[in-house]
Amino acid sequence: MSLDDPARVLFTETDLPWSHPVAGGLSRFGRRIKQADRTRPWVLDAALIALVVMAFCVPDMVDDDDGRRRGFDNSFIHLPWPATVALQAGLVLPLLWRRRRPTLAFALIAAVFFVQAGLGVWLRADVALLISLYSLVLHGQLRRLPIACAVTLTALGLFALRLPSQVPVLDALFVLFSTITAAVALGLVVRIRRAQLAVLRDRAARLEIERDQRSKLAAAAERTRVAREMHDIIGHNLSVIITLADGGAYATDLAPERGKQALLLIGDTGRQALGELRRMLGVLRVQTATRDAPELSPQPGIADLDALCARIRAAGPQVVYRTGGDPAALDRGVQLTVYRIVQEALTNALKHAGHDTRVELAVNVEESRVRIDCHDTGPARPLTGPAPSHDEGHGLAGMRERAALYHGTVTAGPAPGGGWTVRATLDPTPLTGSGSGSGSENGTGTGTGTGGAA
Repeated sequence: MSLDDPARVLFTETDLPWSHPVAGGLSRFGRRIKQADRTRPWVLDAALIALVVMAFCVPDMVDDDDGRRRGFDNSFIHLPWPATVALQAGLVLPLLWRRRRPTLAFALIAAVFFVQAGLGVWLRADVALLISLYSLVLHGQLRRLPIACAVTLTALGLFALRLPSQVPVLDALFVLFSTITAAVALGLVVRIRRAQLAVLRDRAARLEIERDQRSKLAAAAERTRVAREMHDIIGHNLSVIITLADGGAYATDLAPERGKQALLLIGDTGRQALGELRRMLGVLRVQTATRDAPELSPQPGIADLDALCARIRAAGPQVVYRTGGDPAALDRGVQLTVYRIVQEALTNALKHAGHDTRVELAVNVEESRVRIDCHDTGPARPLTGPAPSHDEGHGLAGMRERAALYHGTVTAGPAPGGGWTVRATLDPTPLTGSGSGSGSENGTGTGTGTGGAA
């Protein structure tokens, strides 16, 4: 019979002990008892005492009335019923504290037991000693268990010595020792099981908390990523559009054809920004069918830096772009990071250095790192004083966050000879190929240009 045989599956499912209807009913009954015990714990203790009284105390009183003790008449004495009731009460009533004060309850019952043994009396209510021992194992301190077991064994051994001669003492001691072992073992099993369930509940609660925390961290990271992408897309293109619009308005009266060229460039830049925005929102939008999925384009990389530099040149600044090494060997994630850092650096140069500046951009790919240098020749910025809010708020902070993903750093500050310099270093792990090229002098993609509209 194979493992996939339905008959085998049916056999294993129906023959499990906990799948039996009786086991299910007992489990539901146990859950109801626990629920009721949480609200009124004294009810369960009182019910236990009532059960012990009905099962063990009442038969003692009936046997005493009949004058029969099942062959033990010559071994144990009979007390008047008031004394018998007093001993039974001393044995049974301490069970009310068997869970709240298990050591005290066991001590009281053991004391009454030794008094009873000294009088030479045997009662069925002596089972309370085993119940109190079980409760001590379950609810008490385990370091007191050896003493409790020794006391119980001594107490029961006194009765074994008084048994009739036809009952071997060793056999009686074996039975009594087995009874004590059963009570202790049952208490330990229940205690260990409860501890395991408590650990599992605690672990489940901690896993739920960790899952919620991971979800919140993932959502926060995603919000940060989206905010960074939106800033890079919208901030860069709006800066270019604003510069083109200002230049076009200035050039309209002097050279109308330059104003028309500026409007065309504004349209192209706006359409590109709208396309990137739609692509970004399309990635975030959850689609229910494949046919409704938007047409997506790849994320920009180092190969798109030429087009980026061309857009900046159209706004006025001269941009000299050089590369070294083998940028195509970089991972797509590293290329996107390089693109966004360069995009932010060029945007800041356009906004703060003006359209008459000259920007020198170099991207060098080495074996263990990628270096980005962007220097503009605009007016020197003060070494002291607060930085612009957009730099620390989103621009520079966004570049540092992106570089940190690849164990990189970003530094930005005024250059000694004037202008502003941004330097970034990334650790591209792993590189898919080694760089080739002779550095910035022999780099590819070099180009210069003057402003288009300004």
